[in-house]
Amino acid sequence: MHNFEKLVFWQKSIELAKQVYIICAELPKDEKFGLISQIKRSVISIPSNIAEGAGRNNDSEFYHFLGVANASSFELQTQLILIKELELVNLETVNSLISNLNEIQRMIYSFKSNLKK
Repeated sequence: MHNFEKLVFWQKSIELAKQVYIICAELPKDEKFGLISQIKRSVISIPSNIAEGAGRNNDSEFYHFLGVANASSFELQTQLILIKELELVNLETVNSLISNLNEIQRMIYSFKSNLKK
């Protein structure tokens, strides 16, 4: 069992979730049940799956949940790209979120690689 709160990529994913929630408040209200809902589910899934995996019985289960977290991160990345393409939020802000997300993706991948060894 791992202490997920000490994992830097979990901490960064929590910070990203807070930033994404702030951005969602800027999106058009007619996206409340579409894009906003999907973005929020994706961003929350990342730290949630890291935490769930950390609480599992063995490293192979943790490895699986890190894969789910990473998949959610790529889903979120797609949604952020769409926001960028539709020019719904400041370009610099979205690029910063994507950059932070890419860092989290790299950290999860690296941790998974070390976990498998």
